Amino acid sequence: MNEFDARRALPLRLFRNQPKAPRTMSSPRIGLTMGDPAGIGPEIVLRALAALARRPAAAPVTVIGCRAALEAAAAALGLGLSGLSIEDVGPAPAPVVTGVAGAAGGEIAYRAIARAVEMALDGRIGAIVTAPIAKEALAMAGHAYPGHTELLARLTGASGPVMMLAHGAFRVSHLTTHIALRDVPDRLTPERLGRVIDLTHAALLTLGVAEPRIGVAALNPHAGEGGMFGREDIDVTEPLTARLRARGMRVEGPIPGDTVFVKMRAGQYDAVVAMYHDQGHVPVKLLGFDIDPATGAMRALSGVNVTLGLPIIRTSVDHGTAFDIAGKGVANADSLVEAIDYAVTMAARGALLKAG
Repeated sequence: MNEFDARRALPLRLFRNQPKAPRTMSSPRIGLTMGDPAGIGPEIVLRALAALARRPAAAPVTVIGCRAALEAAAAALGLGLSGLSIEDVGPAPAPVVTGVAGAAGGEIAYRAIARAVEMALDGRIGAIVTAPIAKEALAMAGHAYPGHTELLARLTGASGPVMMLAHGAFRVSHLTTHIALRDVPDRLTPERLGRVIDLTHAALLTLGVAEPRIGVAALNPHAGEGGMFGREDIDVTEPLTARLRARGMRVEGPIPGDTVFVKMRAGQYDAVVAMYHDQGHVPVKLLGFDIDPATGAMRALSGVNVTLGLPIIRTSVDHGTAFDIAGKGVANADSLVEAIDYAVTMAARGALLKAG
């Protein structure tokens, strides 16, 4: 037992095999986790909430994390916490050093995620939006997970979650994410691909796309070139998409990876299913990361990470903790604002679909 074991004890409800879905809400409250307090999480949370406060109407938000870290960030930015709903997960078990990955920051990040899941399963919030965490810090605190997606699946009792990245109407779901490239072909099965397509289709309906059009990227160059470069696209993807079209689904594939994203950008698809992490991440980040051509510096970050296949709604920023700029007051909150907007839309429309 390590030093954090006693502090991270969680309600048994988090590990139920069949957790209940969040209750229907007409004006859903969003649970916003602070992320790793040593990173830019506290800063972008406060900046995002300040931006939302300037709107005529905004969904209610509860920040879940360490109050002391939020207070420190607010003081540094010259912002107040008056009227802000905060679910405090307690002080850090040890000092948190801004800009440095550490066990204390990882533990706070873990507690916030666990508390948010509990609140979502109990219906106290309609969706979770997560600020960035550091996998290294999480592991230092005794929570060894490849990322948010796998941790959320563990806490909710879900199996086979799917990552979808989005930048506006440019949406990419992933057959696989955090695995070695050599293992990807073995994961391309009719069952897994069918699940990813079904979850993507359902997510698009929740986002308001009435008749979703989905393109499936090929695993191999030129979709296998008739078997010269591999048969996975021919033996798995092609017959599966044919069966789905026969059921009435608007899905095409396999489509070579060097053209499928161009077709989506041209408006031919509402989403693309990518075969592996970098195939799907690169095009979304090329669109969402704004670079100053004069200096080469990153001016803005945009994009949303949506986890499909959970009994709760979860969206997140599409970037990391940025320890190198933490505490300097220069972090951009655009991605977090976009993630909150996505969560509000999915929670509200999801409630309407269930009711209708």
